[in-house]
Amino acid sequence: MEHIMETPTLRAPAERFTGDVHLNMIETPSAPAHLASALVRFTPGARTNWHSHAKGQVLYVTDGVGLVGTRDGSVVRIGAGETVKCPAGEEHWHGATDTTLMAHIAMVVGDGCGDGTSWLEPVTDEKYTAALKLTGR
Repeated sequence: MEHIMETPTLRAPAERFTGDVHLNMIETPSAPAHLASALVRFTPGARTNWHSHAKGQVLYVTDGVGLVGTRDGSVVRIGAGETVKCPAGEEHWHGATDTTLMAHIAMVVGDGCGDGTSWLEPVTDEKYTAALKLTGR
């Protein structure tokens, strides 16, 4: 058993996120394990870039209110205690609403060559605003 008392809080890389986002790695796998997980905290308006995962992603919201959007224009509003599963290869983004922070535990199964995430372009302010309107904001 390994008891980890704390993990450092890191600022998420600006080339993959819009706004202030912080993360604490929960598990960074080493062979033979492939599960990576992190607690990710988004300030109001902050969000990921578009991205996809080779083997999918699971998001478990621990606090606040956020959004998850897909390329086909679907958007779901998510809150504490809710889980969203993003299928393998689906291009999506997630983040906080414009007025409320959101924190989630992000879990991905790596592809043997890393975590299998393909990072793409930022979500535009126009797309983000449209997503807020779709969810009643």
